[in-house]
Parts: sequence; structure tokens; C-alpha cells
Amino acid sequence: MAYEKTYDLLDLAIWMQSTREGISLNEIAEKYQVSRRTAERMRDMIIARFPQAEEIVGENNQKHWYIPQGTLKDLINFSAEELSVLETAKELFGNKQMEEKSLVLERVIYKIKASIKPDIIRKIEPDTEALLEAEGFICRPGPRLVIDEKIIVNIRQAILECHQIKIKYYNKNTGKISTNTLNPYGFLYGERNHYLVAHHADGYFGNEVHNFILSNIREVEILNSVIENLPNFNLQKYAEESFGAYHEEPFDVEWLFDKEVSEEASHYIFHPTQTMIKNPDGTLTIKFKAGGRLEMDWHLYTWGNHVKVIKPENWYKEK
Repeated sequence: MAYEKTYDLLDLAIWMQSTREGISLNEIAEKYQVSRRTAERMRDMIIARFPQAEEIVGENNQKHWYIPQGTLKDLINFSAEELSVLETAKELFGNKQMEEKSLVLERVIYKIKASIKPDIIRKIEPDTEALLEAEGFICRPGPRLVIDEKIIVNIRQAILECHQIKIKYYNKNTGKISTNTLNPYGFLYGERNHYLVAHHADGYFGNEVHNFILSNIREVEILNSVIENLPNFNLQKYAEESFGAYHEEPFDVEWLFDKEVSEEASHYIFHPTQTMIKNPDGTLTIKFKAGGRLEMDWHLYTWGNHVKVIKPENWYKEK
């Protein structure tokens, strides 16, 4: 128990250094599942050990405490488990074809390793690799589209700098490559394809936003011209109108999962706006509003005969 308390105090000190808003007594009590009096004692012990700690009075006169950056530089280190989690997350992003996120996380890992003393990193690296192998992410097989990392990096840079881009795009229907000048807004990630959400800068399609399959983009040139934001366009709202990455006119969806899989299905978030109803007979009803019939079909197929589409009512008749 003494060890656990010491660990919590060190964890609290690191937490107090990681934020400029400071940590309140209520937050301490909630995170460590302790009473307010214990939270006060934990705060007092931190302040006694680190007199550099500062007090801030926030909204409603609530007090917060933080430790200035650099105070704990000799006490903070990283374990093999923590590094393996970051490495696993990087691999998962890569396996899900979220290459730009994988690259960013890879840079974070490099910076962390560069901050660790050489003798320590030599000790924990073998353990990190062992943990990764145990998780089975290093050589996991499976089909995935190949997307040029430079394409992702350039698009991401253009979005961050609010610049238009010119792309060469392969159209699988015509077999031809077209040139498009776009206002890029962001990415959508689906099970089979990942997309760039963008608007044609020439205005040919009006205010209509399109999804461009990332693997079909052959070249990207960042232009000097600034992105023209569409009025009332919100990427989050746009994504919520879709199931997966397919965007079409939203419609009411209702799925009924049978008793055999209802418990498993209850742990899924099928859509950000979903409503989940546990029925008296043990079945589970999921309701939401979105477009994307094809990707819904692909997902429903994985549940076999254990799910029935209640809405739209014509779902099976249109097959």
C-alpha cells in the first residue's frame, strides 16, 4: 500500500506539471478515488516536496495548483510498457491506413527516446520489443491499400497552412487522370478506403463537397492561394452525416440485434449520434441518422443473421 501511495504522489506531481490550468482538489479526489481530506493531504505533500508549486484561483473562486515546467525533469522517465503502447498505436494507425497520424506519432516516439538517458534506453528497448511481439502487431498480415506517405504529408501541411492544393487524380470509371484545384478540409477514414474531403476551388460544382479516395491521388502540389472556406461547412457535422466514410443524404436507421449478440453489440459505437435501447426480450435496438448504404451493408454482413434492419423499411427489397 505504501508503494501505491508513493506512486500516486509521483503521478500527481507529473500531472500538476503537465497543465497550466492547474489541478483542483475535486480533480485529485476523483482521479485517485480518495476523500477530499486525503486529496488535501496529497496536495500538501506535493507542495512540501516542491515549493515551486503555484496556486491559481479560477472560476467560482476554485483553487488549482500546478508545478512549473522543468521542475521534475530528473524524475520523469518512460517504461517499456509505455513505449510499447505508443509503438502499438503507431502500428495500428498504419494498419488502418492513417499514415499521417502514424508519422506524427513516430516523431513523438523519436523525441521521447532522445530524452531518455542512453543507459536506460538500452535496458528498456528489448522489453519494448518483447511487449510488441506479445501483442502481435509487428507482423500482422492482412490486405491494405498502399498510400504514398508524401501525398498525406503534403495534404496535411496544406490544411494546417490553409493553402489550396492541385492534385492529379485517377478516376477508376474512366481510367483517366484529371487535374483538380481544391480547398482541402480534412480526412475521413473508412474500412476499405480513406478519403480527402475537399471542395473544387474553381466553383464548377458550386458549394458541393466531394470525397477523394486517397489511394487514387497520384500527385499533390501545395499552392500559394489561400483556402476558401465554405459558409456553414463543418467537417465534424459532415462526418456525422455518414456511416463510415460514405457521404450521402442521411436517412433514419434502426437495427435490431438478437439476444445472442446483444451484449457484444452493446459495446459498439456504430455512429456518434446513435441511441441504444435494451429491449425486455434481451434484444438490442440501435437508432441513428446517416447516409452510406454500401458501408452499412459491409458492416451488417459481419453480424450475419444476428441483426435485422428495421429502418429503412425497404432495405432488403432494394437488394
